[in-house]
Parts: sequence; structure tokens; C-alpha cells
Amino acid sequence: MNLPNLLTMLRFALIPVYVAVFASDSSNHMKWAFLIVVIAGLTDILDGYLARKYGQVTSVGAMLDPLADKMMMITVILSLLITEHIPWSAGAAIFIRDAGMIIGSAFFHFRGKKTVPANWMGKLTTILYYLAILFIFFEMPFAKAYLWGVIAFSFITSFIYIFLFVGLNKDEEEQGSAVQSTGEQTDKKAPPA
Repeated sequence: MNLPNLLTMLRFALIPVYVAVFASDSSNHMKWAFLIVVIAGLTDILDGYLARKYGQVTSVGAMLDPLADKMMMITVILSLLITEHIPWSAGAAIFIRDAGMIIGSAFFHFRGKKTVPANWMGKLTTILYYLAILFIFFEMPFAKAYLWGVIAFSFITSFIYIFLFVGLNKDEEEQGSAVQSTGEQTDKKAPPA
């Protein structure tokens, strides 16, 4: 197992640590829990950087990395929901959007469709969610309004992803149809043997 994959595994290991710290009775448990979220985020940045820089991108890492990210984010959102730091409606909106993206991506991937690779919109959405979590953890008065803004932005980016997905696969189908019709025309012109 290479270093980027070890960092991804560390992110999985940080999930129960986060839960234990968040649920503790320590007076600073929220600050320590947020620090664990930050460490998880930094390992995400670092593992991707190292994998690309040193040519250590693996299929296992490509599968586990986004899973570790989603598991950590789901755990954080659930902990904030259970302790009523965020409203259930916000949690439901986040889960509906993420579940739709995950299920849709998997469905179309297994049907042989091209999926849109991660891009700056997805990265920006993640950064905005981390800021929302920061504001919630430190009980900023505008935190919930900001979270709703991020949720709205995440749905906009989802619709953009859908638009890009349709365009990407439409181009693919048109190219396939053009190749097929060219092949049929060539077959029609060929003299009988």
C-alpha cells in the first residue's frame, strides 16, 4: 500500500475519533472535533497531490478516496443534526443531493456512460461546506443562513454536472452514430463478392 492510500485509510480511522471527541463532555470538544475534520480535509488534499505527483494513482485509491470523504462528511452532518446544530431540513437537502449524485453516477457508470470528472465546481462546493461547518462549530450567528446558501449552490453545481453529463454523452452518441452510419455506407458501396 502506497502513502496516498495510507493517508486515505487514516481518514477512515479519523471518523470514530471524530465521533468520540464530538460526543465527549470536554469543554472544548467542538473545537477539537473541528480540528479532526480539518486534519481529514488536509489528508484528502495531500493524498491526491502525492498520488498525482509521484504517479501513485491506483484503482483502490480512486475508489476509497471519495468514499472516505463522503463517510467523514456524512458523520459530521449526522453529528450536527443529532445535536440540533443544524435543522433536519438542511440535513435532508444535503443527503438528497449527495445520494442523487452518488446513485446517478454509479447507475450511469455501470451502464457504460461517461461520467463528468471532478472539477473546480465540486472542489469549491467542498470548500464552502467546510466553511459552513467551521461557522456552525464556532456558533457564528450567520452559520445557518450561510449553510443554506451553500446547499443552494451545491444544487446549482449538481444541475451543471447533469448538463455537462448530458452533453458529454450526447457527443459520444453522435460520434458513435456517425461512425456507424459511415460504416453502413461503406458496406453499401462495396461490390458483392
